[in-house]
Amino acid sequence: MSNHYDYIIVGAGSAGCVLANRLSEDSNNRVLLLETGGSDKSIFIKMPTALSIPMNSDKYAWQFHTQPEPHLDNREMHCPRGKVLGGSSSINGMVYVRGHAKDFDEWQQHGANGWDYQSCLPYFQKAESFYLGENTYRGGKGPLGVNNGNEMQNPLYRTFIKAGVQAGYASTDDYNASQQEGFGPMHMTVKDGVRSSASREYLDPVKSRSNLTIITGALAQRVILDGKKATGIEYKVNGDVKTAHAAKDVVLSAGPIGSPHILQLSGIGDTQALENAGVEVQHHLPGVGQNLQDHLEFYFQYKCKQPITLNGKLGIVSKGLIGARWLLTRSGLGATNHFESCAFIRSKPGVEWPDIQYHFLPAAMRYDGRSAFAGHGFQVHVGHNKPKSRGSVTIASANPEQPPTILFNYLEHQDDIEGFRACVRLTRDIIEQNAFDEYRDEEIQPGKHIQTDEEIDAFVRQAVESAYHPSCSCKMGEDDMAVVNSNTQVHGIEGLRVVDSSIFPTVPNGNLNAPTIMVAEKAADIILGKDPLQKSDVNVAITKNWQETQRSTEI
Repeated sequence: MSNHYDYIIVGAGSAGCVLANRLSEDSNNRVLLLETGGSDKSIFIKMPTALSIPMNSDKYAWQFHTQPEPHLDNREMHCPRGKVLGGSSSINGMVYVRGHAKDFDEWQQHGANGWDYQSCLPYFQKAESFYLGENTYRGGKGPLGVNNGNEMQNPLYRTFIKAGVQAGYASTDDYNASQQEGFGPMHMTVKDGVRSSASREYLDPVKSRSNLTIITGALAQRVILDGKKATGIEYKVNGDVKTAHAAKDVVLSAGPIGSPHILQLSGIGDTQALENAGVEVQHHLPGVGQNLQDHLEFYFQYKCKQPITLNGKLGIVSKGLIGARWLLTRSGLGATNHFESCAFIRSKPGVEWPDIQYHFLPAAMRYDGRSAFAGHGFQVHVGHNKPKSRGSVTIASANPEQPPTILFNYLEHQDDIEGFRACVRLTRDIIEQNAFDEYRDEEIQPGKHIQTDEEIDAFVRQAVESAYHPSCSCKMGEDDMAVVNSNTQVHGIEGLRVVDSSIFPTVPNGNLNAPTIMVAEKAADIILGKDPLQKSDVNVAITKNWQETQRSTEI
């Protein structure tokens, strides 16, 4: 009976770690957790400031790339996904954003019944331990640590907030509470100076449970089906193909690329796509791999008049001192992701809730740590976060080791193009406010010569990068293209569920780690047949005159 379990979870990422913890709380449930990657104990994963290293490492991340994106000058875009215990929560930027309340009401409108904001909020709170304490919107006793890094010690963080207010926008003390719209401090998943990943907070405390088996180095081959019922999983470990059987459920938590791919490898998906890949069709489900969404962003960069930016900390000696302090005290610049202030604004009048997001960084550099130029600078990452363009994840071969074909179709929709034009013009207006006068020097990127719609569009096509938020490729709902129902069950297949960001109907306005963990917390109660947590009854702030104005402090 060693290969027989009640639940099999495929993928030990943000969702999988939560499920492994919650489903194994009952000692009568035998739970198997499979993960292709290995240990997350690397110092580069634990140290927040080292975030670019695991993300760009073959050891810790699937280094996926898209097909040439037709609306981005045929560029092949980088799409790294976690391949390690903790999944993408072990390689991400640690930014904690839930999304706007209206994003989850939008899910409900798309057929995800019971996933409105008031139903989801209690699960955000259950997952979180907020550094300022529990309140109506925030959790204080959950596993996931959330704070503000070094409390915006660098003056540029507060300057960005001040400039936003000068430009006519609201300020917000907590964008994860009642009011997302506005400028304020940003939150990160860091606890006691260390990355607060799903593995560290959900998996490490329960690894010793006798009813929880964790197998690393295991690549899922396919879901084992008996007619229209999932009975187990076939996986490969150390070169050997093995099987495990599930008495209750097989749960795919392999992420927005992995989960649809495993379904397709199992013969579940669009008939034509499966036949093209040489896979025998077991169940026609055309929405598998469709509806793929992501956030794009670019860096708006300026030179800085004063030598106060992180560009002055890129030398070997400075890095060594930062690392030594972190090793000894878990404090200082090593204990932050450096995104300590932010903003959420609307791109134009008539947009009801924010669709543009800012991450402010007191440095001008790329994610891999390379400086953009010689000298001091600062930048703000900006992106239009409610895209209408849709892409796909499509099986390329019956061989599980061959990656699927990924195409986001970025900027296919005209509204997305216009959204990025707004990003350029609105950001310039913010940085040119008086608050930045003592710091702001020459505009590095895009550059003052980029002015017309055509020039902006050309710049964006070349400059945008993924914000690493792929999602929605196994969407939840009841329409013909939905893959799972509101209980996370795959339509038409008994005993098979998907629980990760792939089941989002639409992408929220924000980073995806927080909502992915929330989805897993809520799904765990659903899987176990528990009553859902009591719905919240809280107020949500919406700009009073949103139909007439793009910016307002009246919220």
